[in-house]
This record gives sequence, C-alpha cells and structure tokens, in this order.
Amino acid sequence: MRRHGQTGFTIVELMIVVMVIGILAAIVLPSVRNYAVRAKMSEALLALAPCKGAVTEVYQSLADPPGAGNWGCEAVNVSQYVSQTTTTEFGTILVTLRGFNDGRLDSHDISLAPIDNTGSLPTGGGFIVRTWRCGSPIDGTDILPQYIQQYMPGSCRG
Repeated sequence: MRRHGQTGFTIVELMIVVMVIGILAAIVLPSVRNYAVRAKMSEALLALAPCKGAVTEVYQSLADPPGAGNWGCEAVNVSQYVSQTTTTEFGTILVTLRGFNDGRLDSHDISLAPIDNTGSLPTGGGFIVRTWRCGSPIDGTDILPQYIQQYMPGSCRG
C-alpha cells in the first residue's frame, strides 16, 4: 500500500511568489499612473482645437486680430480636465487644467501660440500662421519643465 502524503506549496515558495508580485507592482504602478495622466493631458489638449481653428481662420483671411478674449472660442467648464480656455491679444491660446488630482498640474495653464516661418509670434494683421508652439513657458505655460517632459505628448513640449 502506498501512502499519500500531503502535497502543496511550501511557505518559502509562497513567499517567493508574493515577493515577485510585490516587485512587479512596484515597477508597474508608477508607469500606469504616468500613462493615466498622459491620457488626461491629451484630452485636455483637445480643448485647444476650436481656438486653434478660429485663430488660424482670422490670420489666413488677413484680418486684424480681434483682441484678447474676443476670438470667439473662449469658454469655461470646457471638459472634465479643462476649466477654461482663454486667448491673448494676438491669438495665443491658454487652457487651465483641472481634475488631475495632482497639484503639479491642477490650476496650471498650457499654451498654444501661432508662429510664422521665422519662429515669431504675431504682431498684427497680415500674419501667416506656419506652425504652432505648444507648451512653451515663453507663451504662458506654467507647468514645471520636468512635468512637461513627463506628461505632455511629444508634439507639445515647447
């Protein structure tokens, strides 16, 4: 007759499994948080699109800029992650962030500025918008540079 002994895992094997799970969690969780913030930031940047179109349209029609806050695209409570969209005199767009539950980002601004082929901001009518500068402290972005690199998409890093 054969005796059947108890089978199962030893305490050492269980401790090794728990340790591996703990190490994986310590490595993965910060990355997941960063990706979640980047996804929220991408949604916030979509709030720039209506103003970007309005500013481009004014300059492409060779009209004079209407002045700060008069571009027709300014709004409050824009989305879950944007509390307001404002514009400056010559069409630089600012969105104020909210809902990130992160003091490094909440209540801070991201800018999007129209640029000509020399890299200059507009100074009046007749300006041709060649590109846009996004996330630059020069234009009003007040997020610290290390967080711009960490959380902003590659197309919006100043």
